[in-house]
Amino acid sequence: MRVLIACEESQTVCKAMRKLGHEAYSCDILPCSGGHPEWHIKGDVLRVLNPGTFRLENGGIVNILGWDLMIAHPPCTHLAVSGARWFTEGKKPWSLQEEALEFVRRLLNAPIEKIALENPVSVISTKIRKPDQIIQPYEYGHPYSKKTCLWLKNLPKLIPTNIVDKGESIIYKSGRAMPKWYADMWKLPKEERAKLRSKTYPGIAQAMAEQWTNKGVAGCNADCHDGISPKTKVLGILPKIL
Repeated sequence: MRVLIACEESQTVCKAMRKLGHEAYSCDILPCSGGHPEWHIKGDVLRVLNPGTFRLENGGIVNILGWDLMIAHPPCTHLAVSGARWFTEGKKPWSLQEEALEFVRRLLNAPIEKIALENPVSVISTKIRKPDQIIQPYEYGHPYSKKTCLWLKNLPKLIPTNIVDKGESIIYKSGRAMPKWYADMWKLPKEERAKLRSKTYPGIAQAMAEQWTNKGVAGCNADCHDGISPKTKVLGILPKIL
């Protein structure tokens, strides 16, 4: 399958897909930190949704005739309910939230047969539609609690693969409880906090790769190599590079 992992610089999901033989590419405005620039399209993902010729971060060129599956991780900065007060208190203009919602709408309406979009509990549920599923890291082998919502198109709900303990929580004097990992996160610099919040756990990435692609290398045959379908060619120079 030809798989686009939108808004992913870590390449966690991309690498899980590649491990199963699929032709997966991550795409983000940031350079990749996953160690495979040959699988990363650095730029605006909205320009990558349709078939076209794209430059990879390592300088290579890939010609995509169409995506079979997209898994999108749009930034939650202006969408998460945890940050809603910044808008209601007038510290952020509402236009930022609307721009973020429009970005989500364009991803959900992309001309791709199978789509999964993930985000924490957010205004997407009230402004666009409710999620099809809510998952937790502890359902996929990681002892952490972090609600992740999934909006699905032509995809089944993920099945938990390894349910473990939910992990430690901190209870404050007010009675409010918070996962310890989340409390510890606030000790980190702002940029590191953002990356940690958007982290996809490997167990979840593996479940996505296995359950949403039937564990196979659909679209590949004997001419396939390292997940590269004959329908897609990586060339040195091609015209109309986006």
